[in-house]
Amino acid sequence: MSARTLISPATLARPRGKAIYWTVFTAVVVLFALAFLFPVYWMVTGAMKSPDEVARTPPALVPKHWHLAGYTDAFDLMQLPRHLWNTVVQAAGAWAFQLVFCTAAAYALSRLRPAFGKVILGGILATLMVPAQALVVPKYLTVADLPLIHTSLLNDPLAIWLPAVANAFNLYLLKRFFDQLPRDVLEAAEIDGAGRLRILWSVVLPMSRPVLAVVSIFALVAVWQDFLWPLMVFSDTGEQPISVALVQLSQNIQLTVLIAAMVIASIPMVALFLVFQRHIIAGIGAGSTKG
Repeated sequence: MSARTLISPATLARPRGKAIYWTVFTAVVVLFALAFLFPVYWMVTGAMKSPDEVARTPPALVPKHWHLAGYTDAFDLMQLPRHLWNTVVQAAGAWAFQLVFCTAAAYALSRLRPAFGKVILGGILATLMVPAQALVVPKYLTVADLPLIHTSLLNDPLAIWLPAVANAFNLYLLKRFFDQLPRDVLEAAEIDGAGRLRILWSVVLPMSRPVLAVVSIFALVAVWQDFLWPLMVFSDTGEQPISVALVQLSQNIQLTVLIAAMVIASIPMVALFLVFQRHIIAGIGAGSTKG
C-alpha cells in the first residue's frame, strides 16, 4: 500500500521538490525554536542588563554592557540558597510519598483486584473533575487541625507532602501501565513462589521505570511551581519555598535582580528535564501501547 503524504515520493525525489521541502522544513523548525527559546534568552540576558535597559522602549535585544552583578545580588539579597533548599526538601518529600503510596495503590487496583475496586477507582477519578481551588479551604482546615491527633502542620513540610499523595492523575497513569504488563511474566514469578510484594519489588518496578520517571517529573514540577498552597501554609518566611519567596521579597528589589532570581530558580527543573528526557518520552510512549 502506498503511503499518503503531503508531498509525494516522486516530487520529493526531484531536486527542486527536495530543495523546497527542506527549505520549508528548516524554516518551520527555526521559527518554532525561536518561539520557545526567545523568552528564555530574554530572561537570561535581562538579568545582565542595567535597570534602565530593561525598562527602555524599544527594548534592547543585546545588553550594551554585560553585568553579572544581578545573579550575585540575587543570592545575597533574596537568600536564594535557603529558599532553594526549602523547595528541594518539600519537592523531594512529596515525590517520595507520592511514588510509594500511588505505586502501592495503583498496583493494588491493577493486580490485586480488591472488592469494589472499580468503584474506588471511579471515586478517585471523580476528584479530577473538582477544581483545585475548591479544595484549598478543606485542605487548609485539615492541615491546620489534623483529625484525630489534633496537630497543626502549618509551617511544616508535611503540609506539602501529605496532600501531594492524593494525586489521581498519577495514580491512574501508573494503574494503566500496570494493566499492560505481560501476564506471563507475573504468573511465572508466582509459580516460582514470589509473593505479592516480591513481585512488585522485583518484577513490576524494574519494568515500570519509564512511567515512574514520568510520574517523578510530574510530582517534582507540581511542587516546584506551586504558589498558592505554600503561601497559605508557610507564614514563616524562613520556611517558604522559592516560588513564594520570589514574590514576598520582590518589593524593594531591582527588576534585574528579580529576573536573575527567576533564572536561578528555573535551572533545576530545566536540568532535570534535560537529564531524564529520554525516560519521559519512553514513559509517554509506553502508556500508549498495549502489551
